[in-house]
Amino acid sequence: MNVWTKRVLGVTGAAVFSFAAFSISCSKMAVKGSADTVYAESKSGIVSEDNLRVVEALQNAFRSISDGVLPSVVEVDVTETKTVQTMDPFEDFRKFFFGFPDEENPKSDDSRDNKKKENTREYETKGLGSGVIVKKSGKTLYVLTNNHVAGEATKISIKLNDGREFDGKLVGADERMDIALVSFESDDSSVPVARLGDSDLVKTGDICLAMGAPLGYSQSVTQGIVSAKGRSGSGIGNINDFIQTDAAINQGNSGGPLVNIYGEVIGINTWIASQSGGSQGLGFSIPINNIKNAIESFISNGKIVYGWLGVSLMPGTKEYKDALGISEKDGALAAQVFVGSPAHKGGIKPGDFIIAIEGHKVKDVEQIQREVGKLEAGKTVSFTVVRNTKEITLPVKIEERSEKVSSDNGKIWPGFIAAPITDDVKKKFELEDKVKGVVVANVLAKSPAAALRLQAGDIITAVNGVPVKNIKDFYAELAKVEKSVNFDIYSNGGTITTGTYKF
Repeated sequence: MNVWTKRVLGVTGAAVFSFAAFSISCSKMAVKGSADTVYAESKSGIVSEDNLRVVEALQNAFRSISDGVLPSVVEVDVTETKTVQTMDPFEDFRKFFFGFPDEENPKSDDSRDNKKKENTREYETKGLGSGVIVKKSGKTLYVLTNNHVAGEATKISIKLNDGREFDGKLVGADERMDIALVSFESDDSSVPVARLGDSDLVKTGDICLAMGAPLGYSQSVTQGIVSAKGRSGSGIGNINDFIQTDAAINQGNSGGPLVNIYGEVIGINTWIASQSGGSQGLGFSIPINNIKNAIESFISNGKIVYGWLGVSLMPGTKEYKDALGISEKDGALAAQVFVGSPAHKGGIKPGDFIIAIEGHKVKDVEQIQREVGKLEAGKTVSFTVVRNTKEITLPVKIEERSEKVSSDNGKIWPGFIAAPITDDVKKKFELEDKVKGVVVANVLAKSPAAALRLQAGDIITAVNGVPVKNIKDFYAELAKVEKSVNFDIYSNGGTITTGTYKF
């Protein structure tokens, strides 16, 4: 048993024992007003001295954690300026009876633009969240919070736990990870910086405390346990794997720290799953290890510099894995590859199933996205893929992610998703059992597939004249394509060959 395990089990065991003892002793308290009434100020031995020492030790531990961390926890007050288009209630009336003759005059474009500007209005919205001081450089202190708290702010105010307020400045923000870094200046050298822990060491069942300003109540602390790890954020458009906790998290807690029993920040509270809008014991925090590199990246570049692989990933569903003959593997399918990307240059092909990066296994799309995003541009990294049931390791030189390049459909190959022909597909398209191949889905505009006039629902039966019976055959033939390609499409009992796409 390692030191970490001993420390955690020691405190957790004490907590369970003390709470049980406290519950038993409370059940013996008499009704107020009876002869056996015991008042709160009395110390008549309701709890035995041994049990009381255990409870007090736990209480003192929570006090020490709160005293040590709360001075570095801040309230983040933000103001956002929004512009809205206002409506003129008499515009339709005037246009109906009098018309707008300038609309036929091209020289009146400026006047119409001015008219639109006149009909816009700016207004301010205010909000608040939480944050934690994570770095100090001279007089500059850096506060970590959420992008949805401070990312769009036009004015930021940082309030310390002693009531002092400072003007804040947005250093950088990132929507994909939902984090932001804010700075403020102070001559007070005693303002503390929180200690960052190692979220990889966190285990389900660990005691934790959530801190922040829930519903505007600053410097609040709630206590619970780590309910789970590795929760996906794909449903909310977030690439993090979250720590789930039952420590109460409410609106305003966003950006505040999740702290372990050693007073170390292990996560940043970000969202809750709730039907009522309030805490229901389902709170989620970004693991601090996901964020550490981002802090320096914000300070140096004003943004997170993501590594880029250049593949379009799909979850490894049972349907696809069975069709590829890799049902026991975890990972994700490289369904499409950007031509000229690091993946393309490194030899990754559509249909490759990624199972490991730098020798360690990956389990899903989100993990691959996170790990690739953290890789440095210019670094050569090994990717292990399964191609035609065989494992291959490929060296790939990572590049910096560019939104302009990564959103260019013209460079994504093949430009559609190939799906297996299932019984449902046969029924939907009234296909005979003898029809073999793959179904075309999700054709991207301006892609090679679009140039070949492929449409969703097409059945591809051959690649460059070579018949394909299933997904495995299709990707095997697609991997051989070098300079040009065409497809045979099943149609009404016959076959149509597409035009040829040249690279």
